[in-house]
Amino acid sequence: MNARDTQPQTVDPVTVEIIRNGLLAVTEEMKTNLMRTAYNLIIYEALDFTVGLFTPEGDTVSIGLGLPMFIRGMSETVKAKIRHFGLDDIHPGDILVTNDAYVTGSHLNHFTFTMPVYHEGRIVAFTCCMAHWLDVGGTLGQVTTDIFSEGIQIPIVKYRREGVVNQDLVDIIAMNVRLPERALGDLRAQITAVTTGERRFLELVQRYGVPAVHGAIAQIMDQSEAVARQNTLSIPDGTYEAESYMDDDGVDVGRRIPIRVKVVKQGDEMTIDLSDVSRQVRGFYNSGFTTGIACAQVAFKCLTTPTDYPVNDGSFRPLKVIMPMGTVISAERPFPMRVWMTFPMTVIDTIFKALAPAMPDRVIAGHHADLVFPNIHGISPEDGRLFIVGIGPLGGGWGAKSREDGVSVTVCINDGDTHNSPTEQLEAKYPVLVERYAIRTDSGGAGTYRGGLGAEMVVQALSPFSVTTRIDRMHCKPWGLEGGHEAAGNGIAIRKRGEWDDGMPNAKIFNVRLERGDAYKMLSGGGGGFGDPRGRDPEAVADDVREGYVSPESARERYGVALTAAGEVDAAATAALRGSGRAG
Repeated sequence: MNARDTQPQTVDPVTVEIIRNGLLAVTEEMKTNLMRTAYNLIIYEALDFTVGLFTPEGDTVSIGLGLPMFIRGMSETVKAKIRHFGLDDIHPGDILVTNDAYVTGSHLNHFTFTMPVYHEGRIVAFTCCMAHWLDVGGTLGQVTTDIFSEGIQIPIVKYRREGVVNQDLVDIIAMNVRLPERALGDLRAQITAVTTGERRFLELVQRYGVPAVHGAIAQIMDQSEAVARQNTLSIPDGTYEAESYMDDDGVDVGRRIPIRVKVVKQGDEMTIDLSDVSRQVRGFYNSGFTTGIACAQVAFKCLTTPTDYPVNDGSFRPLKVIMPMGTVISAERPFPMRVWMTFPMTVIDTIFKALAPAMPDRVIAGHHADLVFPNIHGISPEDGRLFIVGIGPLGGGWGAKSREDGVSVTVCINDGDTHNSPTEQLEAKYPVLVERYAIRTDSGGAGTYRGGLGAEMVVQALSPFSVTTRIDRMHCKPWGLEGGHEAAGNGIAIRKRGEWDDGMPNAKIFNVRLERGDAYKMLSGGGGGFGDPRGRDPEAVADDVREGYVSPESARERYGVALTAAGEVDAAATAALRGSGRAG
């Protein structure tokens, strides 16, 4: 069986644009239907999922974000399914599934369903949905040291064969998760997403014909490639390197994990070399090779085609990625992967850092680079049943740019469109009380352009539960650029029997029991500053103080700006401070 029924044709520009927007509409409707039918907050509120359309060969056509870090994992998962079965053993009505962490590149919570789209007996596309299931078995609240302790593993199999559901597989899944009604509810929501994609893509095909649709897709990818190459040309040729580190892997506490990157730019192509990123670690912070490739692709797209839609593989043709197997972003079985998303964010941050000398107008200073996302579990006092919930992500500060302050309380780069969980929903569904949710004063790095602000969230237990956090970048604080200051790092504090422990040396805690009235406090970091703080407009500093972003003390010490009792700029005192060099 041939994947395509005819060769793609050259399509006029107007039709290309209509089809381009049609492809976007397909993935947006897939996304909407998933959110409307999912059972868990992490899908319908936090948007921890991605849906997409793919060519008959598995190349990315359009993605409905979701999570940017899935851009490679979904495509490679589709291709792995094609290789596993072969096109001759994929039939109309089939739906293929896996949660193999070493294929998807993430953790076992990400179940990925793929459906072939048939037209007149031939495959013309694939639809796919990767979404986070709240529970897939495995241990709760502990550091895992191999994949086998992290939950059920489903190899590449058929959930549905020619329209008939594999009930044995459904029963196996149900027996291996703690909340089967929720897991199976989310499963059905994902099926809704991929079948929506199939139906809507076929409508495009029936309206314009397969040759025109495939031809338009090819032209869209070529256009994306051309834009990426043109913008890559604007970057000075050279070799650029940078390094940072992760705090630890949760097992060897305090042992730093190096993140080193090298970027080689020549002509209209770029090579991102991740060979010197740390080897895979014992704790559960590893991710698979598709996520390692995605680190490079996300950084490259941000720098070259940030507004090019739909997201497609054409954008990445000028990019080469060098990455050996066996690193924290290309881990091999059986290394653990439950917290797969944490380290890749800093890899991307470090790529930006490497390229800062070459393109200071297009990079940002370091950002908070963590979900700042506690998991809690306990027994509900209302019905006596187990509850499991992740509260967040909290959102934090992003780095400043050369001409713009960083954004505040915004989700980290791994998660893109992810939302935080509404306080009202959390309090209605779980035994928690959100005592405080506020911006952290002075958390943004000082600079001519200030880094974004982080947040503080205090959550009280209304019934006993256990809390786990896997937060990093407490010690590797978001760095500034061009003389900008570093920001505050991420953090955690625990209140027991009315007393706060604010001096915790590490932001990772596992299965800490909180009784009624106890609380935890999550602290998200800020973003690094850009440029010398003494170059910031004194009136902008005064505005920051009035808004509570910067304290009067920091205004004076970091920015060299003195304020009157009324909060106005004291011009003479400010000139004296800045002239004396005391600021900074």
